[in-house]
Amino acid sequence: MVRGGYAVVFRSVFANMDPERAHHIAFAVIKALPLVPIVGGLVERYSRPSAQDGVTTMGIHFPSRFGLAAGFDKDARGIGGLGMLGFGHVEVGTITAKPQPGNERPRLFRLIPDRALINRMGFNNHGAAAAARRLERARRNPGRPVIGVNIGKSRVVDVADAVDDYLESTRRLAPFADYLAVNVSSPNTPGLRGLQELDQLRPLLSAVRDAAGKVPVLVKIAPDLTDEQIDAIAGLAVSLGLAGVIANNTTISRSGLSTPSADVSAMGAGGLSGAPLAARSLEVLRRVRAAVPSDFCVIAVGGVTSEQDVQDRIDAGATLVQGYTAFLYEGPTWAARINRLRRRRLRRAAR
Repeated sequence: MVRGGYAVVFRSVFANMDPERAHHIAFAVIKALPLVPIVGGLVERYSRPSAQDGVTTMGIHFPSRFGLAAGFDKDARGIGGLGMLGFGHVEVGTITAKPQPGNERPRLFRLIPDRALINRMGFNNHGAAAAARRLERARRNPGRPVIGVNIGKSRVVDVADAVDDYLESTRRLAPFADYLAVNVSSPNTPGLRGLQELDQLRPLLSAVRDAAGKVPVLVKIAPDLTDEQIDAIAGLAVSLGLAGVIANNTTISRSGLSTPSADVSAMGAGGLSGAPLAARSLEVLRRVRAAVPSDFCVIAVGGVTSEQDVQDRIDAGATLVQGYTAFLYEGPTWAARINRLRRRRLRRAAR
């Protein structure tokens, strides 16, 4: 259920508003937090994760295990505010080399009975050059969260030319990223998921790895892959010397939903995220962890709502955990609540 005072706001305002418009309104408030130091400082102190929850992976110290997945801050505009809300890392994007408006609206839909979303945003963003300028500014903030940058293929670029397109984004963005995530798994860009085939994925990841230099590179995979495909991509990531795997993106499946099927059909194509993805995401996570070395970074994302969900993924082998969809349902104190509960858990474990 949507919690507390935010539940009233959600039911009376946001639930009756176009989801994309609601997102822009909420995001404007988040972006403004660093501009109001007194308010921002209070929010940050309330939301701050426990130092005991920090972890070092990929040569980077993360102040907590829990962060925000790509998709919320597509253009690297709200990193400071999101950090104040308690996210230990923020993965921005997906950013493409070329600016693009994304798919036609409506393109974002709530499945409230399932606490889920369907999106076919289509990598709407202002391009890598514009994002690089904002990332450069964000990195100057000493209190910033760890910044991940998620890159994808520009829609106007043919799949045959995908490597050069990803390389343009890599060269522009890697200097300002703590890590890079190569997105080959969104269902909303034609031909993109075909890049998960090993004969296409190997040269792409090799090229991005080389162009990124010392910046860690991860690959983000789809939950709709077969077990054999998951094993193969995980093995490829290890053999290429990548830093990790992100498991996983949205799904094209519509099974097991409580939302009436006619309503779901009317929403049309797109990737499903949120609570219905939890079980499959855990399966993919366990599969990836079994296929990679113990010190290999695995980021779990998909169906994460509660602190217990975070712990379940850590217990299943996740190095880091990300959420996104529950942010829209749980409200601005979501990360702070998870951090508070993790602090209690860690204190009990230390006794």
